[in-house]
Amino acid sequence: MEEPELPVLLVNEVGGTLGVLEEHLPFLKKHFHLITMKEFLESKACLSVKIEAIYMWWHRPAIDRELLKSLPNLKVVASSGVGVDHLDMKLIAGFGVRMANTPHAVCSSTADTGVALLLAAARRIVEGCQVATSPDTEYFPCNMLGDDVTGATLGIIGMGSIGYKIALRARAFEMKILYHNRNRRKEDEELAVSACYCGKIDDLLQRSDFVMLAVNLTPQTYKLIGKRELELMKPTATLINISRGSVVDQDALVEALQTGVIKGTALDVTYPEPLPRDHPLLKLRNVILTPHLGSRTHKTTRMITEEAVENILAALHGLPMPSEVFPD
Repeated sequence: MEEPELPVLLVNEVGGTLGVLEEHLPFLKKHFHLITMKEFLESKACLSVKIEAIYMWWHRPAIDRELLKSLPNLKVVASSGVGVDHLDMKLIAGFGVRMANTPHAVCSSTADTGVALLLAAARRIVEGCQVATSPDTEYFPCNMLGDDVTGATLGIIGMGSIGYKIALRARAFEMKILYHNRNRRKEDEELAVSACYCGKIDDLLQRSDFVMLAVNLTPQTYKLIGKRELELMKPTATLINISRGSVVDQDALVEALQTGVIKGTALDVTYPEPLPRDHPLLKLRNVILTPHLGSRTHKTTRMITEEAVENILAALHGLPMPSEVFPD
């Protein structure tokens, strides 16, 4: 008996810098016939009606009106990761296309990245590596002192799944935990990590030694941290951002770092990504930058693809999607 034809899935490319990971191909090909954007553009006339789903791997392929108009049988767009600020959700929904992200897969590894940046900034890990490996180093400086993490106060802005996992990890370091969120957590959840709710973000900023940003990018969180908020922070405080670059006013951040308003920053996200090579953040010694490593581990990226596939298959069968997202 002939096996049923697999649904056609559009991806940006396979392998390389911007493509789905080659190690995920066997799993994807169990469920779909894959078409890359290059193949689609070369044979648009015959492929347009066949494509039923798009898997966006780190925001690619970009989805615009022209692409949507060219795919009359498109049913679902699944985007890797938790953020959906790169999607024009009203436009996509207007074409009758459902959307999903992969929030469950990314929580633990993104929380790990946040804590890693906190530790690296506090203990001057990057600077220490540079000293230890420099050909000019003749001795290790005894006055290269960092900041204690144990007993310090961590303020988490955004206590969703990722923020809560950060709190769990911080608790193991015996940190005092403050948090600000749209909605307060249940009392038993607060007690589990000894977290104290701050109804006003100003209170959190004034009291924290480390401020961790773990919010989604929305119109309400765009430039949430600007000049006023930075000036509320302690001059000994460090800002860590694992959410989206646009949550922080980068010009105000540069000024705060240059003038000693805050001690330092550790950023896994910027705007744009990557920054222009002459951007002042690249020149400051009190800055740690990483290339949006958040959830990029072997295990997590596999889980992301598995969650995306689960969503796509549900949509193609007319079933509820585990991680469906909707326009506001």
